[in-house]
Amino acid sequence: MSALSLSGRRDSLTACLLRGRGLGGLLLLAVVVALPFFCNAYWLDVCVSIGLYALLALSLNLILGQAGIFHMGHAAFFGVGAYTTAILNTMFHIPVLWLMPVAGAVAALFALIVARPIIHLRGDYLLIVTIGIVEIVRIALLNDVGGITGGSNGIFGISRPQLFGFRIYKSLHFYWLVWGMVGLTLLLFYGLWHSRVGRALNYIKADDVAAEGCGINVSFYKLTAFVLGAFWAGMAGTIYAAKMSTIAPESFNFMESVIIFAVVILSGGSQLGVLISAFLFIGLPELLREFSDARMLIFGLAMMLMMIWRPQGLFPCLPRRYGRLRALTGAADTAKEHHA
Repeated sequence: MSALSLSGRRDSLTACLLRGRGLGGLLLLAVVVALPFFCNAYWLDVCVSIGLYALLALSLNLILGQAGIFHMGHAAFFGVGAYTTAILNTMFHIPVLWLMPVAGAVAALFALIVARPIIHLRGDYLLIVTIGIVEIVRIALLNDVGGITGGSNGIFGISRPQLFGFRIYKSLHFYWLVWGMVGLTLLLFYGLWHSRVGRALNYIKADDVAAEGCGINVSFYKLTAFVLGAFWAGMAGTIYAAKMSTIAPESFNFMESVIIFAVVILSGGSQLGVLISAFLFIGLPELLREFSDARMLIFGLAMMLMMIWRPQGLFPCLPRRYGRLRALTGAADTAKEHHA
């Protein structure tokens, strides 16, 4: 079989997968738009939680799914953003939505400070250190460092956000705010994935030693992934603080990092996979709530079976395509060499 025909079959398969994922994305969009018309207040709150976890998982996916950096301390950046918003809002009465980029910037600065000394670590070693980071942040908040975090009581009285004079306070309002933010994140991160930075992160995930040998500044791009992911997690913390109107250290513990990490691992690293995985991780236990104590057992068994039958995740990222013309040219050269 010629190289040209193999390339054609590969392109046809990739096109079919792209169409399938496109249809899956449209179906998911239709579900997100239609859900508020069929859900009561309780399930709207659940959907808001799903959106928040999807937002956090998308930000972690930039670090874990695209760069391959084992990071299990993402709740620390989430907490830093939420507390930044809570402190500035309650002390200086700055509108919540104005604080989103501020909270993101503080979380990004914190990520830069803590990640710079450890970015050279790999695999399990880096994973263990990032677990320590989230615990350090939780203990610092618990001990009321600086007298501004409220200790174990947390911070109360965070104001509701306003958008163009419209006060956001109902579950339905937060539903559209959160999922609107998720939509914006998908668009921006899709562009990032197809940019020079996205390609560099992809190379580092495949083989960071080879990437460095090809001239890619591995440390710089890993730090970039950390900072960008932390920035987005910090902004998600602003939305969480505004939704709850009170925050406490227990909301940003190690288990939150585990859930976010598991969502990304189950997703396979693609954006569509992250959204579906967030629905499964947050929504499925609520659907099984009527089974009381057995619901977590059922959920755990489902996850085990999933990892056995599809270890690559729900929707792993498709191979990059650098143009059909370039692929056909390379295939033609290969065919000439073969016949020669």
